[in-house]
Amino acid sequence: MITGTVGVGKTSAADLLGDLLADAGVPHAVMDLDRLCQSWPAPEDDPFNSGLLLRNLRALTTNYLDAGARRFILAGVAENAADRDGFRAAVGMPLTVCRLTADLPVVHGRLRRRHEADNDPGSLPWHLERAGRLQQVLDRAGIADFSIDTTRVPLPAVASAVLKAAGWA
Repeated sequence: MITGTVGVGKTSAADLLGDLLADAGVPHAVMDLDRLCQSWPAPEDDPFNSGLLLRNLRALTTNYLDAGARRFILAGVAENAADRDGFRAAVGMPLTVCRLTADLPVVHGRLRRRHEADNDPGSLPWHLERAGRLQQVLDRAGIADFSIDTTRVPLPAVASAVLKAAGWA
């Protein structure tokens, strides 16, 4: 699993990691966890739709295993040990967690570019605030097996570093 604050490069690194595994002939699946719970409205007691995310992850994992996948690359946020345990239970196998980090001004710049490219300036203030707050939450949680600083590292090198640190190289 690749985790980190918003704008740190989780999804982009996961996609590139998937390319590396494909090039190596390793059957795998890449899942952007934000997409697995993207529905409206979310329950009042579950604003990030975590319950739906875990149900969908469980179902997709079964389908991907049936289709031959042997590695799973999950891009999403695990804020605490309970989240990590939930993801591990949903995929039904051991879970290695990589936390991507970056200096907050760099993350803010990435978010500004992303929201400008997506023509989504309305949600930028929320994401800018969430980036710093989530970074603190993840610092305190300390659930990653390893971390990679993406501040000055190009995404292909990040994906290669994840591959090696996870022991998949």
